[in-house]
This record gives sequence, structure tokens and C-alpha cells, in this order.
Amino acid sequence: MLRKIISGGQTGADIAGIDAAIKCGFPYGGWLPKGRKTENGPLSDKYKMQEMTGEGYPKRTEQNVIESAGTVIFTHKKLAGGSRLTSDLAESWGKPWLHINLSQMTNKEAFNSLSSWVKKNNIEILNVAGSRASKDPDIYSKVFLIIEMLLNNNK
Repeated sequence: MLRKIISGGQTGADIAGIDAAIKCGFPYGGWLPKGRKTENGPLSDKYKMQEMTGEGYPKRTEQNVIESAGTVIFTHKKLAGGSRLTSDLAESWGKPWLHINLSQMTNKEAFNSLSSWVKKNNIEILNVAGSRASKDPDIYSKVFLIIEMLLNNNK
């Protein structure tokens, strides 16, 4: 059973997962780059997350993959950039991962797919990753809704 949501705190999919956990009163965490770096500046201290000693995104991404039981990657397109790196790191660490391309399914279908995958893989700590807000302005609201549905169904 799901016990915790983690992410790297970036705008878009990452922070949507954390915000949904906070709204649902669900445990959350994850690793941030040094300086709590996001594309919009430092992430607010209201988010109780851990800071890496280095500034780069790749090490933070890898640490979140390592500490999770599995990673879900949300996009509206094929995997590229940081999302591709996340899937590659999950593969290299032998961790299950799921890509949800939101341009190919409804929110309900995405929830059903994610819920089934979490159960099948016995995911207790879920790493939420995907597109950042500047590259996909619609990603936050969709990921927030899907993770909120997942957490409300986890009770």
C-alpha cells in the first residue's frame, strides 16, 4: 500500500504530486537541488523536503529514483530531456517506472493505469516526475487531479 509521495520539487508534474499529497494529508518528501532550485527560483520553505549538497538536477533526480519503490513520469508527449533521464535512471537502478502520456488518455484512464501499476508493483514510496510547467502549462492541474484521486482511493 502506498505510504509516501516524493518528487524533485520542480514546477509542473513534480510539485503537483507534492501539492496533492499535502491536500490529502498524505506523507511526502523528496530531494531538491542545492538552493532548493526550480525554474522559478527557490522552492518555498513551506515544502518540507531535503536539499542535495550539489546544485544539479540529475543527482537530485537519481536520489529520488533510488529512494522510491517506483516512478511515474507524466508528459503530454514522448519522453525527452529530464523525463528521459528519469526513466533511464529507473532502468539503471532496476526500479519500475511508468510513463503516462496525458495526450493519449483521459485523466480517469491515467488514474486507472497508475492505480493498477502501483498495486501490481507494490509501490509504497512513489516518485512523481514529468514535464515542467514552462514546457507544459497544463501538466500541473492534470497531475494534481490524478495523484489526488490515487491518494483518496488509497485510504
